[in-house]
Amino acid sequence: MTSHKTGTREQWAAAREQLLAREKEHTRLGDELARQRRELPWVLVDKEYRFDTDAGTRTLAELFHGRSQLLIYHFMFGPSYAAGCPTCSSIADSVNGVLPHLNARDVTMLVVSQAPLETLQAFRQRMDWRFPWVSSANSEFNTDLGFSSSQEQTRAWAEPMRDQLPPIAARNAIQTGTDLVGYLTENFGFSVFVLDDGDVYHTYSTQGRGVEFLMGYYPILDRAPKGRDEGDGFQLWIRRHDEYDSH
Repeated sequence: MTSHKTGTREQWAAAREQLLAREKEHTRLGDELARQRRELPWVLVDKEYRFDTDAGTRTLAELFHGRSQLLIYHFMFGPSYAAGCPTCSSIADSVNGVLPHLNARDVTMLVVSQAPLETLQAFRQRMDWRFPWVSSANSEFNTDLGFSSSQEQTRAWAEPMRDQLPPIAARNAIQTGTDLVGYLTENFGFSVFVLDDGDVYHTYSTQGRGVEFLMGYYPILDRAPKGRDEGDGFQLWIRRHDEYDSH
């Protein structure tokens, strides 16, 4: 017999009604936060960044691909990596399917990493992804936005707190074929830009749990009976989609 609280259909309906009120409150708060994001001041990007792309070298403005809004996911795939971060790979799976819908709303979305373009292209082919993936290996773009750092800078903060880092950091370092410091030279995140009257502006960035909106499986699991069911093993269950055992 289950150890979970049980009840009648009437008791469930009453409890569900109370929860629905909280869910609606949460939805309205989300709408308000979205409005506040849109009202953040824009910052002019006056530095000319150049990226390696499938079509050759392109500027940040050219990455908009004829649209006025550009969304970028900073994917952890550094120069010392042999493969992309498993957690970032799980996010990329979600991004891959929504591109036509974003394009229809005047939005271009792409992924940027520090690894050489040919390395990114090979991994994208393995994962069967179609989104644009550009390399900032020859640009200070990722560094200037705070999503990449040198080995020396990373070692200075990572080594003293090695024992305090979550287990997922060491696991993903192994999975990407690098060491902990090499892995942590990169950080994941999400940045937004707008092209207005020929000028590019930075409008928004987030990282940490701020990128959970891209992790399509989490809100689904939040509605399952066991929830995320991670316990102390935060994200340790996540694999690249071609590495899960059959269930």
